Amino acid sequence: MYIFATMNAHLKSILQTLEDKPGVYQYYDDEGKLLYIGKAKSLKKRVGSYFLKGKFESGKTSMLVRRIADIKTLVVDTEMDALLLENNLIKKHQPRYNVLLKDDKTYPWISIKNERFPRVFYTRTFLRDGSEYFGPYTSVKTINTLLDLITHLYKLRNCNLNLSEANIANKKFKVCLEFHIGNCKGPCEARQTFEDYDQTIKEIRLILKGNIGMVIAHLKELMQHHAAEMKYEEAQSIKEKLVMLEKFKSKSVVVNPAIHNVDVFSIIMEEDNAYVNFLKVMNGSIIQGHTIEMKRKLDETPEELLEIAIVDLRTRFHSDANEVFVPFKMQIKDSGIRFVVPKIGDKKHLLLLSEKNVQNYIREKNLQLEKQNPENKTLRLLEQMQKDLRLKELARHIECFDNSNIQGAYPVAAMSVFKNTKPSKKDYRHFNIKTVEGPDDFASMEEVIYRRYKRMIDEVQPLPQLIVIDGGKGQLSAALTSLEKLGLSGKIAVIGIAKRLEEIYYPGDSVPLYIDKKSQTLRVIQQLRDEVHRFGITHHRNRRSKGVVKTELSDIKGIGDKTANELLKHFKSVKKIKEASAVEIEEVVGKARAKIVLDYFNLKI
Repeated sequence: MYIFATMNAHLKSILQTLEDKPGVYQYYDDEGKLLYIGKAKSLKKRVGSYFLKGKFESGKTSMLVRRIADIKTLVVDTEMDALLLENNLIKKHQPRYNVLLKDDKTYPWISIKNERFPRVFYTRTFLRDGSEYFGPYTSVKTINTLLDLITHLYKLRNCNLNLSEANIANKKFKVCLEFHIGNCKGPCEARQTFEDYDQTIKEIRLILKGNIGMVIAHLKELMQHHAAEMKYEEAQSIKEKLVMLEKFKSKSVVVNPAIHNVDVFSIIMEEDNAYVNFLKVMNGSIIQGHTIEMKRKLDETPEELLEIAIVDLRTRFHSDANEVFVPFKMQIKDSGIRFVVPKIGDKKHLLLLSEKNVQNYIREKNLQLEKQNPENKTLRLLEQMQKDLRLKELARHIECFDNSNIQGAYPVAAMSVFKNTKPSKKDYRHFNIKTVEGPDDFASMEEVIYRRYKRMIDEVQPLPQLIVIDGGKGQLSAALTSLEKLGLSGKIAVIGIAKRLEEIYYPGDSVPLYIDKKSQTLRVIQQLRDEVHRFGITHHRNRRSKGVVKTELSDIKGIGDKTANELLKHFKSVKKIKEASAVEIEEVVGKARAKIVLDYFNLKI
């Protein structure tokens, strides 16, 4: 059902006349500005879906639909034609709501010049002059490696002389220094025939296409021919070339050489970005590789983004491969391309290799951003924590709590604080448990959480975005009880972390979350817990070092730690306190406290 109530007559008429054919549609606003370009295997169904009632209740797509004032369409023969046309139009017009391909670099090519005795060189200028271009290459290192190989294998001219038959016949040119030092065979003086030079170019062309095996086979045959005719110097020269080619091939072949002329694509999604890697494989060798970043505009799915990237990268790198390896099933039909989702073996290895390239690209990009601005590292970690821990906001302020006691004696608690993923030691706190008798971790946690956040509310202090409880479901429930009493339930994210398997517990969820053991998020949580352990144990040790040991004196109501310490220091043991007179005890702690001690021990005796 179309939302005709909010549409003008012009849009209604367009929707009613759309064809059920593949094509490209363009949305314009009321000022004639192009908003969005899309492709469809059925224009009628695809464009009509944007205007279905309840289809887009919120988000960027609903904003786009509200701005549409005019629609133009272009009908094509196949869905693949629609994809190619969409790609070209997006690059030309760059509409606001289309996926943004972040890649404005000019990449180099290796050119075989369209001339007699062609030169072979690298260039960043693609001219439509009949020359052959191989690439583009994303790595200058790859180009230099190939050109070094070609230079060592073959002696090519590098001058720009016009070596026409007439010029050579009229002896217009003289050999230069390159000939004398052995880098050129002197075609300018007819010292090298056109046929010999042309054979060299054919072999170079095969190498650049990745068909090294064919060059090796040809050279082996030629070497044997020279050897049979006892032309041993020529045979030795070819043998040296074969050694170089075999060495190069062994380094470049990464999978089964039977995998020929194949494209490999992988994708990794982040919040508003996607990263796509492309590998070009010829005879088991990766001859091209490139990763692009895509900016999502309308919450596009991984399938939609990969579809866009495949068309863009295959066009840019002039790929004619009929087989494409992808991480999931693609819906592109009538394309003449066979999409394969590898499961095992060398094909799966290539897909995993492509994914590693994406991960490496993201890692290097983040490292560069961190070098430019260290705050980017903190923000990236906070965003990763928000995603891993399923938080509603960035956890810039985190507080972690832990209880500590020895066989129930002298229970204490501690709190560590992290701000922007770093310890804020001036904000650490320790707590002496006041209302709980005996070893009760749950009640102790309930008391500490209540005291901490009651005080923060009273003093109007900023609350943390995340509370971490060192313990499982029991301690987490105790903390939630106090937060509920204070009216903070649901206002602060709370998680519990169990020690044994590093499980993360959430309120109301009995199934724990297991975070990747190597993740930065878990490391931050573990560091929080280690800090609260250290701080709590130090406090506990300090209390005991002052003489607060578990003795009978600790059980006397009205006798505190200070009084107990004074009695033990003077009498050395509880036994001698029991044997002391009232006057001796009064001299140490006064008449009132002496009476409490004497009454207690008289009852015991």
